[in-house]
Amino acid sequence: MATASSKRTRVRRVPARGVYERDSIEAILDATLVSHIGFVADGQPYVIPTLHARIDDTLYVHGSAASRMLRVLEKGADVCVTATLVDGLVLARSAFHHSINYRSVVVLGEARLVAPEAERLRALELFTEKLVPGRWAEVRSPSKQELKGSKVLALSLDEASAKVRSGPPVDDEPDYDLPVWAGVVPLATEVGAPEPDPRLDPATPVPEHVASWRP
Repeated sequence: MATASSKRTRVRRVPARGVYERDSIEAILDATLVSHIGFVADGQPYVIPTLHARIDDTLYVHGSAASRMLRVLEKGADVCVTATLVDGLVLARSAFHHSINYRSVVVLGEARLVAPEAERLRALELFTEKLVPGRWAEVRSPSKQELKGSKVLALSLDEASAKVRSGPPVDDEPDYDLPVWAGVVPLATEVGAPEPDPRLDPATPVPEHVASWRP
């Protein structure tokens, strides 16, 4: 089995749940739409939700050029990015052992500002394609003004680890005799029917890449 890439990424609480294989880490990042970025600005800690996308061993985030988060991170501040998938509610026989089944990733390091326009456009394409594959080819590309007002940051996956819980509840041995239902309630994302923009021309059909999208 793989080992932690650094002391900072080693899972200490329930270490058996630590996962360090790169393909597992990448799979969780690819499956999550939203991540949270932790950083310190003006002596105060912040955690901000954002979209992310990945190419190989590089994680990209983006936002407004005026964003405090991006302005702080592009200067080389330490950053922590987390992403989590919740797979089920774990209901035990005791209140103490209730839990959730989950897959999570923590990425640590320093982000770099993506300056080359080609790399920025590629990252913006990734963000769009991560939402709905096939979307980039159909929509208008970013204008020069939109590119000027946006920033993209890149973070290496060199310091990253995952933590995973799966399976049934783990109760104290005497509690298995209690007449209490225990087990797992699976959770999954439900995809509804596409809802057209009120200003959309009624003659415009729903494209196949939207109608068939599933997580």
